[in-house]
Amino acid sequence: MVYPIVKYGDPVLEREADEVTDFGTPELEQFLEDMFESMYAAKGVGLAAPQIGFSRKISVIDISNAENPADKLVLINPQIVRMEGKQVGEEGCLSIPTFREQVKRAKRVTVRAQDAKGEFFEKTGEDLLARAFLHETDHLHGKLYISHISALKRDLIRRKVRKLVKAGEWD
Repeated sequence: MVYPIVKYGDPVLEREADEVTDFGTPELEQFLEDMFESMYAAKGVGLAAPQIGFSRKISVIDISNAENPADKLVLINPQIVRMEGKQVGEEGCLSIPTFREQVKRAKRVTVRAQDAKGEFFEKTGEDLLARAFLHETDHLHGKLYISHISALKRDLIRRKVRKLVKAGEWD
């Protein structure tokens, strides 16, 4: 099932998501499949559960855009355990469509998370994968990428979004 993407302005995007405690269930497996399907339909490389309206600490990532099944990652209750270096690159978000900004992030990131069965694992990523780890983990803590840009640029995006809402073009 493809879920609609929740847009900036919805309160679910700006609050801490709930920890996941039930693992290995058919419901969780189906939800993860639905998250990947929703992410691919929206042409994203990552998706956090709050972005489809569920306040749960779950994100899925596939930087290969479905080209390589081995690149599919499920992060449940993730925590960033190490960050190294710096990179600056253009970043966007499925919940803030059409807006993109240069964002400074760590170049190499290690995340500790649980899989669908509740088993803990660590994974290190560089460049785009490091950026995806940080971006999706931020979502689970109620932060959007625009919190990493200047206040001026953030206010400009907020004003443009308010205009779109008023015009009925932001649903």
